[in-house]
Amino acid sequence: MIYFDNSATTKVDPAVLDTYNQVSERIWGNPSSLHRFGEEAFNLLNQSRKQIADLLGVQPNEIFFTSGGTEGDNWVLKGTAIEKRKFGKHIITTAVEHPAIHETCEQLKKLGYDVTYLPVDKEGRISIEDLKNAIRKDTILVSIMAVNNEIGTIQPIKEAAEVLKDYPNVHYHIDAVQGIGKGIGELIMNDRVDFITFSGHKFHAPRGIGFIYKRAGKKIAPLMTGGGQEHNLRSGTENLPAIAAMAKAVRILLTNEQAKAQKQADIKSTIYNHIKDFDKVTIFSKNQANFAPHILCFSILGVRGETIVHAFEDHDIYISTTSACSSKDHVPSATLTAMQEPTELCTSAVRVSLDANNTIEEAEEFNRVFDQLYQKFSKLS
Repeated sequence: MIYFDNSATTKVDPAVLDTYNQVSERIWGNPSSLHRFGEEAFNLLNQSRKQIADLLGVQPNEIFFTSGGTEGDNWVLKGTAIEKRKFGKHIITTAVEHPAIHETCEQLKKLGYDVTYLPVDKEGRISIEDLKNAIRKDTILVSIMAVNNEIGTIQPIKEAAEVLKDYPNVHYHIDAVQGIGKGIGELIMNDRVDFITFSGHKFHAPRGIGFIYKRAGKKIAPLMTGGGQEHNLRSGTENLPAIAAMAKAVRILLTNEQAKAQKQADIKSTIYNHIKDFDKVTIFSKNQANFAPHILCFSILGVRGETIVHAFEDHDIYISTTSACSSKDHVPSATLTAMQEPTELCTSAVRVSLDANNTIEEAEEFNRVFDQLYQKFSKLS
């Protein structure tokens, strides 16, 4: 079996799963309880928070645990909208964001907020000039994803940070769900960034756990209210086994990060260089520095994306259409549509997404199967 759908979710690392099981069995107290079991759980919660903070080069009081990327994105956008509503109701984001951002913005529009969606070029990248021109006196938030989940474009998040240095009261948020552990940490952990979203199941932690980075001193309203956990900003009894497991997953992920990212880039290149010269193939994920090393999106003209996915599945190779969150809706790729690609290419796009556990040998087997399937599809069309 070859699993090339890591941008949808990753398999839990055995060492991470071991941590999850041990904490579930041994440290099952509520961190808010006053007795010894509660104190033991509270200490592990703080240790996990500190470990993640140290690995990212930030302070422990800047890490807040969530249920994952969708909650984190919702929290930053809605929390900023509530907290800063007296200063303005204008939000800037991009036309190629994950649904967790786009749908949240659409919901905020119904509540009276104004949203500017920055257009993208043929590589799915925004223009910094467009960002500059979009900023208004009532702008309260700029939200830009680090890495596009469909085609792997790395957005100019550092250049955007330079622009926003002139607007210190505008919150700057980065969705880094697809960016952590991919060799671009220096872009993401920028001293102008105020909020960053992370999701554990994208890097071999359990599902249902994530965290956000919130720069110290930046104010945001809570999305989850109740018992006052997470410094009264995210209520709900903490999922301690998953939090401790995620802390271990972050440590494993960031150990030898550059070497792992290069390995993924080499695997991507192996596939890219093989399929790029086929007549009916269009590749959207370029093989260059401003694209992530782990995502390769392409189309085979005349063949629907779900057909390609199931054809590879018959050979025990697992890829996806462009976004796992919308793949079963059979809708064209939102990113490719924003790039103004033809509809027939948008509906035939598929995504290969890698991680450090994949190998060159798997890529070579993918290429062998690709040749067989391409010949079959050509005959059918």
